[in-house]
Amino acid sequence: MLASEWNMETALEVEREEGLERGLEKGREEKGVEIARNALAKGLPFELICDITGLDMETIAGLQAGA
Repeated sequence: MLASEWNMETALEVEREEGLERGLEKGREEKGVEIARNALAKGLPFELICDITGLDMETIAGLQAGA
């Protein structure tokens, strides 16, 4: 039997932490895209860009196509 009490303050704190984590993840992804664009402009191979940024090949190919 679950005997816990819902707490508004705790719920709001968890929501803030989750929002912060999502924001940080989005920022890391955007920075990876920026680095990938710069690496593509320098002519680096896709495999190296994948290793450096953590982005997948499809994303990098899309960046190259859109450049």
